[in-house]
Amino acid sequence: MQAELIVDARNAVGESPVWVAEEQALYWVDIAAGGLQRWSAHSGHVDTWTAPQMLACIARHSDGGWVAGMQSGFFHLHPHNDGSLDSEPLPSVAHARPDMRLNDGRCDRQGRFWAGSMVLDMGANAADGALYRYQAGQAGPLAAQLQGFIVPNGLAFSPDGQTMYLSDSHPLVQKIWAFDYDTDSGTPSNRRLFVDMQRFLGRPDGAAVDAEGCYWICANDAGLIHRFTPDGRLDRSLTVPVKKPSMCAFGGSRLDTLFVTSIRPGNEPDPQSLAGGVFALNPGVTGLAEPLFKGLAG
Repeated sequence: MQAELIVDARNAVGESPVWVAEEQALYWVDIAAGGLQRWSAHSGHVDTWTAPQMLACIARHSDGGWVAGMQSGFFHLHPHNDGSLDSEPLPSVAHARPDMRLNDGRCDRQGRFWAGSMVLDMGANAADGALYRYQAGQAGPLAAQLQGFIVPNGLAFSPDGQTMYLSDSHPLVQKIWAFDYDTDSGTPSNRRLFVDMQRFLGRPDGAAVDAEGCYWICANDAGLIHRFTPDGRLDRSLTVPVKKPSMCAFGGSRLDTLFVTSIRPGNEPDPQSLAGGVFALNPGVTGLAEPLFKGLAG
């Protein structure tokens, strides 16, 4: 299960990997740079586009392109082969303060797009973060669905869509919660502790769920990806050759590859460090294809 470096991306904050089967390609973002990136499994070539704001999370849009969580809210992105990127504003969000951006996000199984928000300075220890839901036809600014987070992260949904997972990766919190999820209304309820990550190595960052319903979470600061069973039991831990893995996603021709993005801190002293790279592992299980955002044509 040795991790293979597929792109020495040197991303400041690589996040939100999404596999596109028909292209046999992996897309991901570099948040602060506003970078949308694409790696071709066939050629190994990497394409890059630049968004007009910090770009935190993406999901494929059923009308083409990508729905994205950025600094001020949601956008519809259309990358072009010439390197240009069209950016159409969708609803904004009602941030609690001006120095915030969206962070981790993805679609639920029904095609609604969810994203959390955070204060840009993690050192402020400010629990002003919130979780937002966007679906086609909504106007902004969108109201928060859940509140009181410092760095909401680890958003994922069970295979049947009836359980939602969410974490707070801030060092003062380091918790993962599970919610009952109403798939008809898109409403989470019955919040409960799923995993207290202070009992394990690493802080809970981005996550994915496999076909068996187990929850994979990047253990930031520990160079690990943990797999927890649906009852919250640690099943296994895989290593990556960087300290700060940030998010994982299943892909490959059989959805049996786990792709992992990572963070390259600004004070990284080693020019040979692989931090900020994108890695691939064989986790021994298969994953699930990411749902498309259901646009007006969806």
